Amino acid sequence: MYTPKPLEKKITLPTLSQLKQQGEKFACLTAYDYSFARLMEKAAVEVVLVGDSLGMVIQGHDTTLPVTLQEIEYHARAVARGLDKTLLMADMPFGSLNSPQQALDNASQLIKGSGAQVVKLEGGINQIRTVETLAKYNIPVCAHLGLQPQSVHKMGGYKVQGREHDRAIEMKDTAQQIEQAGADLLLLECVPASLAAEITELLQIPVIGIGAGAACDGQILVMQDMLGITHGRLPSFSRNFMEQADSIESAISSYVSAVKNGHFPDASHSFS
Repeated sequence: MYTPKPLEKKITLPTLSQLKQQGEKFACLTAYDYSFARLMEKAAVEVVLVGDSLGMVIQGHDTTLPVTLQEIEYHARAVARGLDKTLLMADMPFGSLNSPQQALDNASQLIKGSGAQVVKLEGGINQIRTVETLAKYNIPVCAHLGLQPQSVHKMGGYKVQGREHDRAIEMKDTAQQIEQAGADLLLLECVPASLAAEITELLQIPVIGIGAGAACDGQILVMQDMLGITHGRLPSFSRNFMEQADSIESAISSYVSAVKNGHFPDASHSFS
């Protein structure tokens, strides 16, 4: 059984690739400030994401769409001050990826201004050229397939993606093309567990899941969901780790242990 202990070395993209090759899971969480970043590193969270989810859980919006690049950069700077060994990833918000050149300019600014090591971008086949451009200029990229909150209006709501046979084939093909374009990581959100398992097996790069089953190389949750303080109904793929914890720190440690030991997510936190 895995028990969280302080990270011994700085987590890098090669570290995550090595974990995948060894069949070891890694834990990720969102954070938006210095204090929680410190707790997460202490609990041995390998990857922290400053997500555009801050628009909903920090700012109180109904979607992630109002979040600006400047707001992501501000929160990422605060989080970066709380991290020493944990890998920091930052979201590219809605409207910051309208062309490969715009994405390059914005990603360059985000990394320079925030201290993040990786940028995450939503979008499927339409972002191939953007991934290629960022990779060309040595900007590490985490691509994002499945449910894409920035496309919530286009998708008609927050729905599981890839259940239809044609859509599943399309997602597998897109994932492979994104890897070939130079992506370093892939995040799958709200995807049937069986499809996520196939994609994870197909790709050489590490795959992070949220509502995508236990076969993914890493797991991520929104911090507020994991602590049970989200306003409204908890997403079905999440779990409140505060229920059996006596502190926030122990809840985070329990989450890391559950991911590392393969206990989370289980079938009740996955989609078929």
